[in-house]
Amino acid sequence: MSPTSPTRTAKSREYDAIVIGGGHNGLVNAAYLAKAGLSVLVVERRHLVGGAAITEELYPGFQFTTFSYALSLLRPDIIHELDLVRHGFMPILMPSSFAPMENGDYLLLGPDRDENLKEIMRHSAHDADAMDRYEHDVERVCQLVKPLFDRVPPNLFGKSPEDLADLAWLRSHLGDAPAKVLHDAVRMLTGSAADFLDDYFESDILKGYMASSGIIGTKVGPMSQGSGLVLLYHSLGEHDGQFGAWAFHKGGNGGFTQVLARAAQAFGVEILLESEVDHVVTRDGRAVGVVLGDGTELTSRTVVSAVDPRRTFLELVEPRELPTDLVENINRFRFQGTSAKVNFALDGAPRYPALGDRTDQYRGFTNIGPSMEYLERAFDDAKYGWYSQRPYLDCAVQSMVDPDMAPPGKHVMSCFVQYAPYHLRGSDWDTEREKFGDTVQATLESFFPGFGDLVLHREVVTPLDIERVVGLSEGNIFAGEFFAPQMYFFRPAPGWSQYRTPIDGYYQCGSGTHPGGCVMGAPGKLASGQILADLRQE
Repeated sequence: MSPTSPTRTAKSREYDAIVIGGGHNGLVNAAYLAKAGLSVLVVERRHLVGGAAITEELYPGFQFTTFSYALSLLRPDIIHELDLVRHGFMPILMPSSFAPMENGDYLLLGPDRDENLKEIMRHSAHDADAMDRYEHDVERVCQLVKPLFDRVPPNLFGKSPEDLADLAWLRSHLGDAPAKVLHDAVRMLTGSAADFLDDYFESDILKGYMASSGIIGTKVGPMSQGSGLVLLYHSLGEHDGQFGAWAFHKGGNGGFTQVLARAAQAFGVEILLESEVDHVVTRDGRAVGVVLGDGTELTSRTVVSAVDPRRTFLELVEPRELPTDLVENINRFRFQGTSAKVNFALDGAPRYPALGDRTDQYRGFTNIGPSMEYLERAFDDAKYGWYSQRPYLDCAVQSMVDPDMAPPGKHVMSCFVQYAPYHLRGSDWDTEREKFGDTVQATLESFFPGFGDLVLHREVVTPLDIERVVGLSEGNIFAGEFFAPQMYFFRPAPGWSQYRTPIDGYYQCGSGTHPGGCVMGAPGKLASGQILADLRQE
């Protein structure tokens, strides 16, 4: 079947499965269900699919990755099983990492390992010697944890033979790990990025660069317990089998989700746009369809929510249909988004004085976080309810690797900003939006003199905007904080980590389920396996 354009009118009123939300997990889930022979409808409230992974022309000629902007954690099996290459899958490796320093120096890492060690040695011979040991130790932890990403979590509270077998597998898997690997894993899962990195490195710039992966998207500083878990999670990202490598999809992450949509449609999935679901219809404790905002009722054997846990359990269904302890756990589930984006259309590439007119440093990510202390001070503002006055920035001049993103000689620059707490003390985001944008731009100006003169257009995306536009509660980019009590068996709630819900025929597959956020697709795929297994038993 050839892919067709999404519509605004359902072709049928009855389906085997209806998936609520056309983000990447919803599309992955729908594709797997349709591949298995089910009739599937994806219902999306916006005018385009992709959720937070979209690309938009917000200024003539410039393509912006408005929200999500990088690709790494996507599970390789999804690429092959959904035949994404045939539908245009085209990741582009981001080959460099550029970390400016406040004294005008920099750290610039690329694909050549020997050159990287020489660059690190400029800052610390000790750190160059320690890098092999660090990468070896972290890779062994990644190899230990990676299988958990690709399996449904065991049900700690279940007594069925399947539950007991899952728990036995987990005990065996962990029990086979060398003691040091298991200890390092526990340290990363429960401790701080700073404590772990301090065991290996001494230079401020290298530790700041590496610790930044421990704070992205989460309300922690590098010295906070829990930042080690975030560091490990991002270390699991890979490109062509290499841990820690990140890519940029041709056309941005919106280009990737359009690939997913084409693949889903090729399996027979129908996509319905501009159709917000008002509620899930239940009858005798079972989900039997959905009602749209305009009153249209669509029926199905199965309903799958690809939205976050708050919307899945507290808005789309009546909480009184759910166990009290589940409702209480979802009410306690932490979102507290702390991330924002500021996207720029630029008249040219920023100039870094120490590198003169050189621009190849921008073919990857530019990391504005020159020390762990810099990151921790940025977090101090957020702890007390305000956005960072000197924020951490993860920047990508994406037109350097994909020239089609901007007109010739011009550039588009995506800036992920940490910290920007959803709840501001004494003000609100509608009031502070442009002041926040000014703060980010001033920070860039301090590292790249003359940056402001290059700005043709600026798009400020606050946590409130993320909630309003994308539907992620409190603007949390992971659909729920990456805290240990909210991961694995406990995501999104104890007893409900296996994608089912207490309502028969109603499932969850969003980033608020295991393994979590980022553009990875694992929740969508794993949930489809549970759904198909349950349907076979009916």
